[in-house]
Amino acid sequence: MSDLDTPAHGAATGTGDRSRPRTVLPALCVTQIVSWGTVYYAFPVLNPQITGATGWPAQATTAAFSLALVISALAGIRVGRILDQRGPRAVMTIGSMLGVISLLIVSAAPNLAAFTTGWMLAGLAMAATFYQPAFAALTRWWAPDHVRALTIVTLAGGLASTVFAPLTATLADHLSWRHTYLVLAGILAAVTIPAHALALGAPWPHAPTAAASHAGEAAAEVGRSRPFLLLATAFTLSAFAMYAVVVALVPLLLERGYTTSQAAWVLGIGGAGQTLGRTLYAALARRTTATARTTILIALGGLTTAAFAAVPGPYALLIAVSVAAGMVRGNLTLLQATAITDRWGATHYGRLSGLLAAPATTAAALAPFAGAALTTPLGGYGPLFLLLAAVSMAAALTAPWTGIPSMPLRNSHKPSGFRSATTRSEP
Repeated sequence: MSDLDTPAHGAATGTGDRSRPRTVLPALCVTQIVSWGTVYYAFPVLNPQITGATGWPAQATTAAFSLALVISALAGIRVGRILDQRGPRAVMTIGSMLGVISLLIVSAAPNLAAFTTGWMLAGLAMAATFYQPAFAALTRWWAPDHVRALTIVTLAGGLASTVFAPLTATLADHLSWRHTYLVLAGILAAVTIPAHALALGAPWPHAPTAAASHAGEAAAEVGRSRPFLLLATAFTLSAFAMYAVVVALVPLLLERGYTTSQAAWVLGIGGAGQTLGRTLYAALARRTTATARTTILIALGGLTTAAFAAVPGPYALLIAVSVAAGMVRGNLTLLQATAITDRWGATHYGRLSGLLAAPATTAAALAPFAGAALTTPLGGYGPLFLLLAAVSMAAALTAPWTGIPSMPLRNSHKPSGFRSATTRSEP
């Protein structure tokens, strides 16, 4: 690992000019599309075929997928610390390899135990290749203009469902689900392993300077603070609702009589909405406080979820709702990516973002399983979407309390890397 990530001498520091290697941003744009598309978005499209072909219960296969997300959440804390110290090259390259191996195990699984084992390994791959490590890399290399870089990579990442949901459905029309996963594993290997290994080798800049005797204390204090805990609560509730919607959308539409291809296109077009929505985030950030946009965006997530429950058709209207929901999801991704730097600066971005993301990712992991389990007692997917809308609204009611005073630390030794939103340099 050290061979891949040993920083070169003379790397730019957090307080001076930073190295912005030209290959990093385009590489991460491509690898986020492929990683999310093959490891995450293919599952909700293929799961009905998996359960139909194997006889495995939908709740069991969804639980295996949920377990992957739980493992991703737990591993993400450690991954964040490694990224702060060593950079993204080894982490993301090894993560891509694990992703390929996990899909191969899933495709060949003779039973539920092996299927679940494959998804457990996929959880480690998610922690090492999805948005969190990409965000940590861009926040360090691009600060203080990181919002622009984050926007670009999430604009690309938003296309993952647009590209891979229909592609997966098309492959599944001609191949079994097992062979479909084999094809997806080949795409993941061919694109992401060389991209991460070759494009992320630039010197890793030092973190913004913080007082050494107080750096660890400051990070721990922020992690225990009331605004941080409430912010984690709001993101956790919102993530539960958002990810349950993503996985349950195809079954909702199948329940209403649409074909698998039609349902996949509704899911996929939401990715185009994410891309569109993310073009608006920088303007929103300039015109609102961190607390206000947290409240607004989470509330809009609840409204679009309720719209899915209330709108059975026509098909064109469902497409419009999916685009609107995707726009909100796209902004929520950037909202979480910038939540730490907006409030506490970038010194311990990897560590604090890992702590912030862990409960949200765990909730996202449990959401597909919980959604599948709740459909029977609730009487179908329509009532489930109404419940998820209520969960989002509860998150929105928590969000107004996530602001911080101008001096977020209780002692006077505030590390220079922990800056309030009012003093942070804007892109």
